[in-house]
Amino acid sequence: MTQPRSTDEIEVRHCATLAEYAACVRLEHLTWGGEIAVPSAVFVVAHHTGGQVLGAFHGSDMVGFTLALAGIRAGKPYLHSHMTAVLPEYRDRGVGRRLKLLQRDDALARGIDRIEWTFDPLELKNAHFNFVRLGAVARRYIPNCYGVTESPLHAGLPTDRLVAEWWLASERVKSILADRLVPVANSAVRISLPANLAEVKAADLAEAARIQADVRAQFHKWFAQGYVATGIEARGATSDYILEPAGATAGLQVPERSGA
Repeated sequence: MTQPRSTDEIEVRHCATLAEYAACVRLEHLTWGGEIAVPSAVFVVAHHTGGQVLGAFHGSDMVGFTLALAGIRAGKPYLHSHMTAVLPEYRDRGVGRRLKLLQRDDALARGIDRIEWTFDPLELKNAHFNFVRLGAVARRYIPNCYGVTESPLHAGLPTDRLVAEWWLASERVKSILADRLVPVANSAVRISLPANLAEVKAADLAEAARIQADVRAQFHKWFAQGYVATGIEARGATSDYILEPAGATAGLQVPERSGA
């Protein structure tokens, strides 16, 4: 596949055909393997029930997609963004962010102001994208959310997940998408992880499991005290999650949590 000279050559749009859904499934398998892939029928259902299937295309080739399902929380519609994937050779080129921005624009046009998704707290690059590049926050931690799988991506660890909340119309999100700095509360706390965590996971599964258990305990502790994860910061040998009291989170007033 010929590489684009710029991201302007990548088209990001809605998908609406069986062939495009099949292309999403192929990209799923390339990204995560078949163990956790969903069939094309799920993309069809999402399309017809208020969800989203968005694709990134270089010419006629799909190079990325995002799948979201429609949901209701506290009596209001929201979207659960179940999967986002970009081919390795197209990563770090802004494709994933463009998919998420189209997801946001489409949701707001339909009167939806909240999108959620889950992500592995041990995947620090994903955390940076979610918090720093998009302005999402998190205040729920689900241990072993999807069960232990055979996917190489999960390395045999429990599939612990943070739940990202993307409050699309908040001043916080608007500021971050405009590349404006958002102040951190003086009362913020940190959860530190080794910056070389990917290497640890590959070399020492027992140590990775120990780190995961410690991180799980710390998130549960601070979330129970009303803190919200709002960022992540590289600090030499560590990467630190930043958590702030819900009432002190700049540019965002989150409602009381309701439901799982």
